[in-house]
Amino acid sequence: MRAYQDMVFSTAARLAGNDAQAEDISQDVFIRAYEHFDHLRGSETAGGWLKTVATNLSLNYLTRYRKRWRLFSEEQDLPEPPAPDTAPGELAAEQQHAAIEAALRRLPAHQRVPLVLYHFEDFTYEAIAAQLGVSLAKIKTDIRRARAALLPLLRQVGLDRP
Repeated sequence: MRAYQDMVFSTAARLAGNDAQAEDISQDVFIRAYEHFDHLRGSETAGGWLKTVATNLSLNYLTRYRKRWRLFSEEQDLPEPPAPDTAPGELAAEQQHAAIEAALRRLPAHQRVPLVLYHFEDFTYEAIAAQLGVSLAKIKTDIRRARAALLPLLRQVGLDRP
């Protein structure tokens, strides 16, 4: 569990866009891992299995609570992140990671989820469309729009690459 807890949590947090929900999802992932412990013990594919379960549980959460989440995300007026005191090149890797995570959370779910699946989870466009049950054209459009929306958010904190 300790070896994979950060990977499982970050996968869930990126997709769910909510740390509290990501904690719940992570807990569910490790409960399932415990149920399959005999199979996973010593398995070289345990990390991939955990990441797949975290992704699927996060997507299930988003599907189940999509309408409620969309309502809150559209009404939420998030404050602008503060400008960094350092030059862009001097940002530590942790600060860059935090800035990217914060920017991702500001995207609407219909843009954030495909973008995260494509760039962080290495899904193909086709796999994302199949997983989310939408057209390939919608996925491509949502990812393109997410990149366009993400760029100014990243520039605000001194990062120029989504």
